Amino acid sequence: MLNPVQVVIITGLSGSGKSTALRAFEDLGYYCVDNLPVVLLPQFLHIQKPAPGQTVRAALVMDMREQDFLKEYATIFANLKKEGFKLEMLFLESSDDVLLRRFSQTRRHHPLIPSPVVTTVMDAIALERRQLALLKEEADRVIDTSFYNLHQLRGAIGSLYGSRVDLNRLLIHLLSFGFKYGVPGEADLVFDVRFLPNPFFVPDLKELDGTSPEAKDYVLKDQTTQTFLSKVSGLLFFLIPLFKREGKMYFTIATGCTGGRHRSVTVTEELKNILTEKGYEVVVHHRDILLG
Repeated sequence: MLNPVQVVIITGLSGSGKSTALRAFEDLGYYCVDNLPVVLLPQFLHIQKPAPGQTVRAALVMDMREQDFLKEYATIFANLKKEGFKLEMLFLESSDDVLLRRFSQTRRHHPLIPSPVVTTVMDAIALERRQLALLKEEADRVIDTSFYNLHQLRGAIGSLYGSRVDLNRLLIHLLSFGFKYGVPGEADLVFDVRFLPNPFFVPDLKELDGTSPEAKDYVLKDQTTQTFLSKVSGLLFFLIPLFKREGKMYFTIATGCTGGRHRSVTVTEELKNILTEKGYEVVVHHRDILLG
């Protein structure tokens, strides 16, 4: 029987946005704790007393700042799951150059400095990436924050967790993006829709985005768009039950156009309607709609 206490463990590389993610969870009403020693996690969860029929949701940052985290987490997490607790691990990462720039801009010290084997921030980033490689593989969800600013990351967390009723149910994450801003690293599937008619080149539609009725109608009335949606829907109806059978908790489908403002947004919204009608839990995040 599942315990009514559900927990998101936020972890990952230093400088990847864990503090920002934690604040986003706090805005969503989660009970939030930063840098809780992993050995205290069982005690923390056992003192939570949800009201009958209700669920307690907590978000906790755990990472390399605690010396024993990597040695202890696997056993502790496994035991808690056996007790029926829902633990979901969210791993944040970024590219080396982005992490280096963030440490330079914020003037923060990397937690692995000083160390006998580390002399520079880049050395520390490389070492931490190696040490966390297994943890990343075991994570339920990985988000590459290289292309996110603070507001975009908080928006992504809000999209992924804000409307969730049950963390034990497969969540389909539909993500629109612009190729010129980078392909999202967390995507399980990526669709390129740059072949569809582009409202950007229509003067009356250029300043609108793909959620507007006028831009949507322009994209959707094209037969190529309808054929694409039909074929993609068939593929997803085939794949989603297979992912559910394997116990996958997230399925991220990214759709990209040039700027992430028109075609990818419209297609993402249509896929949301199609999948929602089939009874799937779907969240949508338009990553670059304000940039494209």
